[in-house]
Amino acid sequence: MEASALKQQQQQPAATKTRNLPWVEKYRPQTLNDLISHQDILSTIQKFISEDRLPHLLLYGPPGTGKTSTILACAKQLYKDKEFGSMVLELNASDDRGIDIVRGPILSFASTRTIFKKGFKLVILDEADAMTQDAQNALRRVIEKFTENTRFCLICNYLSKIIPALQSRCTRFRFGPLTPELMVPRLEHVVGEENVDITEDGMKALITLSSGDMRRALNILQSTNMAFGKVTEETVHTCTGHPLRSDIANILDWMLNQDFTTAYRNIMELKTLKGLALHDILTEIHLFVHRVDFPSSVRVHLLTKMADIEYRLSVGTNEKIQLSSLIAAFQVTRDLIVAEA
Repeated sequence: MEASALKQQQQQPAATKTRNLPWVEKYRPQTLNDLISHQDILSTIQKFISEDRLPHLLLYGPPGTGKTSTILACAKQLYKDKEFGSMVLELNASDDRGIDIVRGPILSFASTRTIFKKGFKLVILDEADAMTQDAQNALRRVIEKFTENTRFCLICNYLSKIIPALQSRCTRFRFGPLTPELMVPRLEHVVGEENVDITEDGMKALITLSSGDMRRALNILQSTNMAFGKVTEETVHTCTGHPLRSDIANILDWMLNQDFTTAYRNIMELKTLKGLALHDILTEIHLFVHRVDFPSSVRVHLLTKMADIEYRLSVGTNEKIQLSSLIAAFQVTRDLIVAEA
């Protein structure tokens, strides 16, 4: 009786643990076969592992495309649970990764041989583009010196931030953003497992807003589900603070058809009411400008003005002044169209 009660107690924390996990971690692929994208890259890496000829790897591409999941799945395939701790060293950007760490822990981990175990050790340097120039220069000697018993895997978002000397020592793989065809089945799997109430337009909004980033899609799905209990286009946009298509249509209508003061007042009211950022409004309007049939000279003028506003926003200027500038650009556009007609 006591034994069964104890067993139940042990099982409960495990269940609670998985329940409390963010969905991003709960549904992280555990093996190479679980991964949904970049099959050509995965088959190449699988071949390297099966032939025991794994080179140094450099995985790069935008966030949420499966770089870390891929190398962790590889490590789990290469090493059993018992030897994982002693054979794999994983360092993230949150760890200190100056030159001292390369000369200290990384060097000592790479230089020690494994007794009784054949095979090589694995050093995973996640977000390697955050490493200092000096640390990267120190690392290239370590990589060369200990290739015999250690393999390095660098993961980064921006390839240009990795020095050419390190790039040439690694086999590079680019992980592109995921396509909707790959993302939908995986999201549907999570929706089924978690019993999420989701509409078709909600799924479309998720895919559009995440722009190929699986991690972002899952985070939006989880937060929208927790906040509203139902995932629709409107709740997804409200949760992320992104303007709805109807809002953008209204903003454009005001800018092109109302006088300056009315347009400015209406847009400010909408921005305050829904907590919209001018940067998001600008991004959506930019897509719209490409779709509308403006005369080419007018479109060029408008896009140049919008590009200037976007740059000024990124520097950290006053949103109200930039909004005035955006409305002014559209009012000038309207006058140009009228003049040309």
